[in-house]
Amino acid sequence: MGHPSVFPSGVTIYNPDKCWSGFTIYQAQEVGAVLMDMNGREVNVWKGVLGMPNKIFPGGILMTSRGRRPGKFGIQDGLDLVQVDWEGNVTWCFDKVEYIEDAGEEPRWMARYHHDFQREGNPVGYYAPGMEPRTDGGNTLVLSHRNVRNPKISDKQLIDDLIVEADWDGDIVWEWLCSDHFDEFGFNEGSKNAMARNPNYRPASPEGMGDWMHINSMSRLGPNKWFDAGDTRFNPENLICDGRETNIIFIIEKSTGKVVWKLGPYYNEGAAKQIGWIIGQHHAHMIPATLPGGGNILVFDNGGWGGYDLPNPGAPTGVKAALRDYSRVLEIDPVSMKIVWQYTPKEAGFLEPMDSSRFYSPFISGAQRLPNGNTLITEGSNGRVIEVTPEHEIVWEFIAPYWGKHVPMNMTYRAYRVPYEWVPQVAKPEEKPIARVDWRSFRVPGAAALGDRDKEVTVPGCAPYGGSNALCIASVDEQN
Repeated sequence: MGHPSVFPSGVTIYNPDKCWSGFTIYQAQEVGAVLMDMNGREVNVWKGVLGMPNKIFPGGILMTSRGRRPGKFGIQDGLDLVQVDWEGNVTWCFDKVEYIEDAGEEPRWMARYHHDFQREGNPVGYYAPGMEPRTDGGNTLVLSHRNVRNPKISDKQLIDDLIVEADWDGDIVWEWLCSDHFDEFGFNEGSKNAMARNPNYRPASPEGMGDWMHINSMSRLGPNKWFDAGDTRFNPENLICDGRETNIIFIIEKSTGKVVWKLGPYYNEGAAKQIGWIIGQHHAHMIPATLPGGGNILVFDNGGWGGYDLPNPGAPTGVKAALRDYSRVLEIDPVSMKIVWQYTPKEAGFLEPMDSSRFYSPFISGAQRLPNGNTLITEGSNGRVIEVTPEHEIVWEFIAPYWGKHVPMNMTYRAYRVPYEWVPQVAKPEEKPIARVDWRSFRVPGAAALGDRDKEVTVPGCAPYGGSNALCIASVDEQN
């Protein structure tokens, strides 16, 4: 699918009557963390931070990350995780996961942080009534890395996903290493063979490493109806994660470290078949109990590429074996394994399958359930964030205006909406509706407008699109 060379940026749609209005935080390429109101006015910018993601806590406090290890030594290794006040002062910092001595670099402690963190008080890192993250104490869950060797997976060095829980003083009180639980994920022999040959190998560090699982989301389950009904798999302290390279969503039992629930890595049999293939997904989490849909799992199912399996025409080595050129946002009942709500190209109003790629982000992205039942969706690869109603109407749309020089895209990793009262430094802004532009009649200055024709003729036997003889769609179907 081609993209226009000219398109609007900023907020392009805003219906205050149907939105859950507040401030939105996102990462601007090569700028920092941007907090904006519903009309796109930037109320604060924390320059130089890396996000991945940025999260706003009560009091206008930012949680983010600073700096990254050189790519020749690691993969997405963040130096630290920090809490920053409105003026940019660091009020809390965590980096003591591993003491790193890279050749030619100053030795230092490093968090090796990547992709996600959660502060005690809130299970998922976004606003849920009655679940405020702590800003003056409490423990923090941090998604980190550790280099390991595990012959069950591959003879190559691996960059493994490590989850640590640190107290307020920075001492690690709990940890979980993904490769220790390889046998619990249910890989078949085809997947194991593909992974052994190429565990998502990256040419980082002197010998390279395999980013075999690539967890990109990690959160507590929090209070939920399933545990209240007696299902111990959903203990509020348990953690839910997703592996982007394996197409797996799974729950870790906090007390034992065991995988007690999972979806994937295969979707062609059993209960998972009714969901269809989840590929390269991001931001799988359990919707907090105080929000509509509480207890269900919300995930941005990217599509693109992911998984290990037998070789096929799209993946000759069996690596990144599942392919799909469009995205889905799914809300899943984790007990019945049924989709209870979704936003796909069909709900977006696109013609399937020819036009499905118009809703598509093959990497990053996420989704947040809002208190009024709407869903904030980050279609990250093209910097688009939308708020949609349960009936799939887009009531707010934002296109990120910041493009990177090193990565020439306007991508944004994950956006979050918070209530106005969480940012007392700024008065509640005036909310001005922005009507949807009719693109069919919109022209840049100097361009001809719709209907500006010097001559118009009708070809006998033909009708305009929508007429009784409109055979365009039928002919496309016949050719495909």
